[in-house]
Amino acid sequence: MNCPRIEVDLHKLRHNTRTVVERLKARGIRVTAVTKAVCGHPAMAQAMLDGGAEGLAEARLSNVKRLRQAGVTCPITLIRTPMLSQVDDIVQVCEASYNTEIPVIAALAAAALRQNTTHDVVLMVEMGDLREGIMPQGIGHMGQQVVDMPGVALKGIGANFACLSGIAPTATKMQALTALANEVEGRCGPFLQTVSGGNSANLPWAFGSRATGRINDLRIGEAILLGMDPITGVQIGGLFRDSFTLVAEVIETDTKTVSPLLGTADHAPAIIRLVPATLETTRIILALGNQDVDVAGLSMPAGSTLVGATSDHLVIGTTDQKLCVGSEVRFQMNYSALMRAMAAPDIQTTLHNDRPRSQVNDAHGPKKHLALV
Repeated sequence: MNCPRIEVDLHKLRHNTRTVVERLKARGIRVTAVTKAVCGHPAMAQAMLDGGAEGLAEARLSNVKRLRQAGVTCPITLIRTPMLSQVDDIVQVCEASYNTEIPVIAALAAAALRQNTTHDVVLMVEMGDLREGIMPQGIGHMGQQVVDMPGVALKGIGANFACLSGIAPTATKMQALTALANEVEGRCGPFLQTVSGGNSANLPWAFGSRATGRINDLRIGEAILLGMDPITGVQIGGLFRDSFTLVAEVIETDTKTVSPLLGTADHAPAIIRLVPATLETTRIILALGNQDVDVAGLSMPAGSTLVGATSDHLVIGTTDQKLCVGSEVRFQMNYSALMRAMAAPDIQTTLHNDRPRSQVNDAHGPKKHLALV
């Protein structure tokens, strides 16, 4: 098989989604599956839908178009604030979008009127992560502006945590978001269909025993894809951590001495990293580099250590004496490494444990989100 490649176990993705969906359903919370880390890959998105996710969330319009072109018909929400230059396309392919700017919402409204439709708007509230969001004291006023604007409908409010500033969601913050939802309804009138409490970082709170209040939606990506808590890095009970495996090929294997190299440029010595020649450790070079993946996000195989990487080469030290030129080495990835690897043009994707659409009829009933084209 070709290298480098990502091997994806779709059964494990379905299992992870179903497990999260069922645990959150018992708490009155639905799951919107986030596909941005896998670049809107249709088969992976379908695995999440088969697992019970009620819809998909994306950050990039190109990924949404990829899903639609593959025949995915479920609701898709754009979760990054829309660009003014893309409003017509967004209204055409997305049922809803997360917003923070009135000029953008006005442009979406105009585009919706041109297309004889209504676009749903979810207003994002700033609750400490300091990425995107309207300040809480301004959410009611902006909500009223949306309600008064033909072409758009106020669908709900949402918040984000643990992305930019590492601010973790807490029961207190979820209570505050519930209070804001009630305030917006009291001022603007329409019932809010969606109160989205955050992302995978919310799962420790959501799986707990505290009341969930008005929170009825979470945008889940990392927990489904990698089975882990994004804040602690700890595996979530009942979920697989190895749905994705990165496979790279060995292109050189030998030992190098630690003798100083002669004739190097003045600026180079500080970055030279050599592995001592021993009987136990072999120096391996793999055809993979920083241009392909976040090397710091790779889990080294047993008996191996990371030496360093350049744009096209990954160097490791290993005690596995069976590795030779042409051998394959397998890595697990964190979220950052997965995102970069999925977007790398030279890394192929191999799917395992897929099922024909006619056979998809699991515990959640037959799914009709993917229309073959």
